[in-house]
Amino acid sequence: MDVSQYLEIFIDETKEHLQSLSDQLMILEQEPENMDTINEIFRAAHSLKGMAGTMGYKRMQRLTHDMENVFQEIRSGNMTVKPELVDVLFRGLDALEKYLASILETSDEGTEDNEEIINTLNAIANGETGAKQQDEPAAAQIQNAVEEVSAASEGAKYTGITITDYEKNTFEKAKSQNQNIFGITVYLQETCILKAARAFLVFKALEELGEVIKAVPDVQDIEDEKFELDFSLVYFTKESIEKVKAAIENVSEVKEAVVGPFEASEKIQEMEKKQEAEAAKSEDKSETPKPAATQQTAAKVAEKLSDAKPAAKKAAKPAVGRTVRVDIEKLDVLMNLVSELIIAKNGLVSISSNDSETKNEAGFNEQIEYLESVTTNLHESVMKVRMVPIESVVNRFPRMIRDLSKKLGKKMELHMTGEETELDRTVIDEIGDPLQHLLRNSADHGLESNEERIALGKPEVGNIYLDAYQDGNNVNIEVRDDGAGINVDKVRNKAIEKGTITPEQAENMTDKEIIDLLFRPSFSTAEQITDVSGRGVGLDVVKTKIEGLGGNIECKSVIGEGSSFIIRLPLTLAIIQALMVELGTEKYAIPLGNIQTIEDVLVSDIKHVQTKEVINLRGSVIPLIRLDQILDIEPSNPDAENLTVVIVNKGDKLAGLVVDNLIGQQEIVIKSIGNYINCSKMIGGATILGDGEIALILEVNTLV
Repeated sequence: MDVSQYLEIFIDETKEHLQSLSDQLMILEQEPENMDTINEIFRAAHSLKGMAGTMGYKRMQRLTHDMENVFQEIRSGNMTVKPELVDVLFRGLDALEKYLASILETSDEGTEDNEEIINTLNAIANGETGAKQQDEPAAAQIQNAVEEVSAASEGAKYTGITITDYEKNTFEKAKSQNQNIFGITVYLQETCILKAARAFLVFKALEELGEVIKAVPDVQDIEDEKFELDFSLVYFTKESIEKVKAAIENVSEVKEAVVGPFEASEKIQEMEKKQEAEAAKSEDKSETPKPAATQQTAAKVAEKLSDAKPAAKKAAKPAVGRTVRVDIEKLDVLMNLVSELIIAKNGLVSISSNDSETKNEAGFNEQIEYLESVTTNLHESVMKVRMVPIESVVNRFPRMIRDLSKKLGKKMELHMTGEETELDRTVIDEIGDPLQHLLRNSADHGLESNEERIALGKPEVGNIYLDAYQDGNNVNIEVRDDGAGINVDKVRNKAIEKGTITPEQAENMTDKEIIDLLFRPSFSTAEQITDVSGRGVGLDVVKTKIEGLGGNIECKSVIGEGSSFIIRLPLTLAIIQALMVELGTEKYAIPLGNIQTIEDVLVSDIKHVQTKEVINLRGSVIPLIRLDQILDIEPSNPDAENLTVVIVNKGDKLAGLVVDNLIGQQEIVIKSIGNYINCSKMIGGATILGDGEIALILEVNTLV
């Protein structure tokens, strides 16, 4: 029986449970004895186990089963929550997210067994509770085998390395030559920058004393720096543990090398497999009540699963739609409005068949007004259905900041407000990556080290803030920190050095204009490139993405006090209010959200600054943009003494768009034209007017 029809339900519910696990683990780290949190994590792991088993995802089922076991022991009072347990649980959560990503991509969970995480979980559980029950000899044997591993190998990760049959043959050969078989885990210092280079020096030192047989992660990944701060090896040598350990720790920036005999780990793995085989034979007799979410999935699946086999895996990508959960009341409003739309249509049909012309005209206008009212309400109602709280994007960031805090060795906290602020679904889907860039930027570049903060008289724990709030037809999202702020002189010098600006230009630029240079492609002031930031692919990507969504971003910074990045986004990308204007014989739309005022300007009032046209409007100097020149249109009246100027803004910047005529305000539907025409960035799309004519929509941010 093929259960792939339930895949969409499984994916949606798994995402919810994984987010719940992440949130609860963050709480558990701060409050290790919070029983509500412990019970919530147990329930989420139990639900995931049941769902994964139903769908035939055995690896996912096994990992969640072991997480559930640990929490059962905690609930029973047999063990307590320690920091190392929280760390391994977070790694388990990452592994589950990788399984889900693989299922989303191919409908299959992949082949990664995550033995090392499972072994560590079991070792922690066994280490604290001991093999208490006499009827569990396998568990007791594993415990004894763990203890056999020398004290030097405590906490080593090499015990999780699996060996293939081919590699076992080389082991026999090594033993016949009286070689020692060691497991090695090398831990680098947190401050290590060139991890791959240090790993290379470790390999070089080891090759002089023996032979490296296996590396985890593999050698290619280590060369590409695709590892955290540790890697493990299987090693053949005739030298002693002490000599091997000394050779590795002689390499600078190596924090510690854990070296021990590798045989014990094989024994543990054999027993693990034996225990799993026995466990598979006996059914899971846990009497824990099923949480509601599992019951829902189980109920949907159970009808046809009495003789079910695991899902036949398909190579194709599962057809998971981008869904939005909608309150039933919103759908009722939508339904009522559609009913009114039908009534309005019937009214117009009735009038068109009426013979009396005078009645016809009065009734016709009345029906048109009614229709206009219904369509406006319908638009608002559909908009509300498309709106999603920004919480769905930002709820993963506290975990990210926790990981960065450990990786960078800086104490920091994330404070979030306005998670309930709603945005259009299409905007929500795109905004995650830019926000992630900005938060990583604040953590890496913005906040000073713990020592620097104490020396400056600041609190040791750095603060990062993410605030979202609605502002008219826009949503503003602010990412700020109480760090060092942006060193304007450093940015200016770097820009001159890279040839981005000339020294003469630099003299005339304001601090704000200098800070804006950070948004240029490949511009980074980082002294060292890290895997967190500093590759020069951060802020330009953020700016491009946000402007692609019709929004804009600006940065404010005070040296020594911190920086603030403010993103402004439109509530919707589908229907907007716009000012219709004429240029020559063509019609264009300017989004109303960008317009400040409309001015009538005398040609004689236009001044020139650095050969560019400007006007002085109530004390502000505003540059003019001649749209007819940019868009290559013949002006309708080139000799006019007065100009119609639409004053538009992008953040704090103002500019004046010179147009020929104003048509008026109109609600327009935005249609993308990017797929058909290689379009200039000045054009944000097109709209179809009432008479069937097409008008292009001007992209104000790009023009400014």
